[in-house]
Amino acid sequence: MGFAAPVEVANDPDARFPCVSAPLTLGTAGHVDHGKTALVEALTGVHTDRLPEEQARGMSIELGYARLTLPDGRRVSVVDVPGHERFVRTMVAGAGGIDFFVMVVAADDGVMPQTREHAAVLRGLGVDRGVIAITKIDRADPELASAEAGDLLPGVEIVRCSALTGAGITDLTGALGRVATSLPSRAATARPVVLHIDRVFTIRGAGTVVTGTLWSGRIARGDTLRLLPADREVRVRSVEVHDEPVETADAGQRVAVNLSGIGVRELARGDALVHAASEIEPTTVLDCALDLKAGADDGERVQIHHGTRTAAGRVVGLGDGLWQVRLEAPVLAAGGDRIVVRSVAPPDTLGGGVILDPSARRHGRSSPALERLERIRRGETDPVATAATEDRPADEVPEPLTPAAVVLEARLLESGHHPEPVTALEGVARELAELRSAGIAVRVGRDMYAHRAAVDAVGRRVVGIIEAEGSITLARLRDELGTSRKYAQAWLEHLDAGRLTKRLPDNRRVLRRHFGRG
Repeated sequence: MGFAAPVEVANDPDARFPCVSAPLTLGTAGHVDHGKTALVEALTGVHTDRLPEEQARGMSIELGYARLTLPDGRRVSVVDVPGHERFVRTMVAGAGGIDFFVMVVAADDGVMPQTREHAAVLRGLGVDRGVIAITKIDRADPELASAEAGDLLPGVEIVRCSALTGAGITDLTGALGRVATSLPSRAATARPVVLHIDRVFTIRGAGTVVTGTLWSGRIARGDTLRLLPADREVRVRSVEVHDEPVETADAGQRVAVNLSGIGVRELARGDALVHAASEIEPTTVLDCALDLKAGADDGERVQIHHGTRTAAGRVVGLGDGLWQVRLEAPVLAAGGDRIVVRSVAPPDTLGGGVILDPSARRHGRSSPALERLERIRRGETDPVATAATEDRPADEVPEPLTPAAVVLEARLLESGHHPEPVTALEGVARELAELRSAGIAVRVGRDMYAHRAAVDAVGRRVVGIIEAEGSITLARLRDELGTSRKYAQAWLEHLDAGRLTKRLPDNRRVLRRHFGRG
């Protein structure tokens, strides 16, 4: 990983990437001493145990990385994870960005405790495609281990091999290639940059370098990104993919990013680099759909793993597989992300699932809250949100509003800074979508709408108060608008989401342009 002066790379995509197939990341899984690292070396020629302690003990402690060339010439990133039970946290940090797996099971041991726990982690992360590698077939008959592994991961192809003799390695590469061919790449989805950081270090002459699996988006040399949770801007000095300088890196690749203007001690594993347009913010309350082991208790204190970050918290059952997770420290999450849930004592993986609402408020089993979560879980599209995101040419003359939409606009104007709840607008969804598309109706909070004029007016009043008084509180805005706490809270959250204001730890808001960056 050189990170010398940035290298100019040809504009031809084939010059940047020897194989132009969409990128994927493969993750190892399996019990300690079952030969994951040796197998990666047999597949790639790279020994991923780079630390002196790992080499002395013959056991992976940290994440290792390599690049694998498949039979069709496609290159995939490989993340080699530790298998010891003490390093499950590290394993989850590496597995969080993988697209498919190779579950390694030794022929002389068979399925062991960490084999099962790693399988549970993969299920929690929604990674269900991969290959089972029965290793060390030079030591023992693989029949029993194959049967046990097949029961643990039914339907997954099994390949018997030996990293020592090379037997079956070609077959394993072929099996991995078949799985890769059937998988969609993250690069095919147009989403803003999200890179959860798993390593931070410095290189003489280059400065601060971070690595991770690029979850979404594309990082290019010269980009300006946000570092979370510090919420400061950083600039991309250069980018590498497996030690090779590139102009851009795509989602699904293991990347190393050289950052300028920030010291190595100012960030850590668990931080994230995101595009300014990303919806990710630090959050401590998540509404989720989780599949947890029988016996997971309502209110139980657990460890939550998301991205490369771990936080303690409690799970609150809402019924029918819906849970609210209340954390003691923030994670950097977005809707649709996956989490893994582990018990504290004894440590064990309870399961995992998908985040439905990453910025939830504390609530119980109230009908409106559950109905909303059920709609999200079913994947129902909000027709209003859909209409608002439709592309329109910049020079297109807007269509005149329908008479019904004009009536609704007058209603929103009359409501002023008391936004209308979506439940009160269910009978005018078409007109509301029309106003959203025209930029007249604006969503405030998660379930209210206001006229654009009211949004602008509230924004100006908030800016004026902060400039005069240094900050604003919820109570101050409530009194200023002569409204309720509910509406004041919704307005502040809207201004936070629009990046006009920044919430401080004591819940005061300041203007982002006044917020300290250092």
